[in-house]
Amino acid sequence: MVQQISDAELEIMKIVWGNPQKVTLFSYIMDGLAAKGKPCQKNTLIVLLSRLMSKGFLSARKIGRRNEYTTLVSETEYQTTQTKNFLNKIYEGNAKGLVSNLIMGDLLADEEYEELKRLLEKGKEKQ
Repeated sequence: MVQQISDAELEIMKIVWGNPQKVTLFSYIMDGLAAKGKPCQKNTLIVLLSRLMSKGFLSARKIGRRNEYTTLVSETEYQTTQTKNFLNKIYEGNAKGLVSNLIMGDLLADEEYEELKRLLEKGKEKQ
């Protein structure tokens, strides 16, 4: 089961998930946070990375004086788990309630609405 992570930890994971390389260096994460306007102290980042490792999101391999971080949980896997948790918590597992709220609450742009319709029709064809 994929655990919940804090907003700060999620920002780090987004940077790691967005890295085209298989491994991510500490400096890449520091630079990524700064580029997002969320600079972080070195010690704070070390603590957050340690938490992500203990939660099973990252593994680290020490190469000399630097760590190379590798993801253990994909972004899609995390999103799916969090979506299921949200759906169960807010809508008691009722996906129709979520979709209805998106539509009735005018929370979808026209192109998003059309894309959602296409996805639903495609899913219907598979049954």
